[in-house]
Amino acid sequence: MKITLKRQDDAFHLIATNELGKEVHIDAGPALGGHNLGARPMELLIMGLGGCSSIDVISILKKFRQNLEDIQVTIDAEREPNVEPSLFTTIHAHYSLTGNLDKDKVERALKLSIDKYCSVARVLEKTATITYTYEILPGVSK
Repeated sequence: MKITLKRQDDAFHLIATNELGKEVHIDAGPALGGHNLGARPMELLIMGLGGCSSIDVISILKKFRQNLEDIQVTIDAEREPNVEPSLFTTIHAHYSLTGNLDKDKVERALKLSIDKYCSVARVLEKTATITYTYEILPGVSK
């Protein structure tokens, strides 16, 4: 894996580019002199957790022959106050899954993702307690 970061202004706005040319904007907040032109680095970690576990869940549910129509994840994360570096201490993810889904298979997919397969979760669990909840929303009849 190779990532390149290039500074965009005289403050903190950066563009990170992967080997395929896909870009992510990164910036600091105004309190540090940034301009809110991108996600902050710690936000990217939490976005990575959501993306990693969503990919796992989608893949696992496909293997379980479940008809997942949609998935949305909302993540709340807390960091240590008044400490540098300020690490994550608690992370809670709520998954909203849409489709005609078997509850036991959804629970198994989530557990496998968070406890075994998601590399980002495995890194973050070193300092944070990661919890999750879910809801299954009815799918659109076809």
